[in-house]
Amino acid sequence: MNKPPGSIEDAWQLLESHWKIKPRNGKISYTPGYSIIRFIFSPIIRSWARIRATGSEHIPGNGATIFAANHLSHVDPILVIASSRRKVHYLAKDGHFRNFFLRLIMNLTGQIETHREAGGDEALSCAADVLANNSALGIFPEGTRSKKTEPPFLLPGKTGIARLAASFPNTIVIPIALIGTREMMAPQKDKLPKLWRPVKVNFGQKITWFEWLQDPNGGAMTTDILEEISKQEKHEIKSTISGLYRKFTDQLMQSINSLGAP
Repeated sequence: MNKPPGSIEDAWQLLESHWKIKPRNGKISYTPGYSIIRFIFSPIIRSWARIRATGSEHIPGNGATIFAANHLSHVDPILVIASSRRKVHYLAKDGHFRNFFLRLIMNLTGQIETHREAGGDEALSCAADVLANNSALGIFPEGTRSKKTEPPFLLPGKTGIARLAASFPNTIVIPIALIGTREMMAPQKDKLPKLWRPVKVNFGQKITWFEWLQDPNGGAMTTDILEEISKQEKHEIKSTISGLYRKFTDQLMQSINSLGAP
């Protein structure tokens, strides 16, 4: 679709060198086994486990999508995949790929190996591969599983999710609150999930970076403001964009909290 001259999209493009995340190789592995596993096991998980999902109407059936949830347990990715009914790719640390059987599972389910020693930029490039292919990406904005022993468990979000949303500004971002997953499978305590424990998966209102950027209660940016920012010194531009990343992330975490994340 052609955009009118002077659109917010054009103005944001002026700053591309400051926000663009380049995909690692522009593609993701073909995983036919994932579709088979998802269609077989997702209904089984939903029928066996006491999962109550709300807000499913916000989930697009296809296209680049970021699912952003709080993180309390090892079962969190499985519950997002089962509840969203989308093929969701998660980034996984390389340690999960060292064991033959675990590596087989990770590859079959389309999880993407990342190397921590390579740093965060490499992980973001891997995530960009997913979005560049119009697929669904699962992210835990906190960056790690919350190890707090008492509520509130929710940690401050890291701005990686904002950087991805800004680099793929038409991508749909959906906040998710996972409730009860730690009770289902407590880290370093439970060997298997307690499927009888109730879990809630609350999907929130979807938003894109461009929608947020223009929203008076979000980025509050206009075409004129962005054009003026593009004329500033590099360090000033970097500081302004970093501020937008932080605000987007903080508001996303507020949304996850308001959806009921403990």
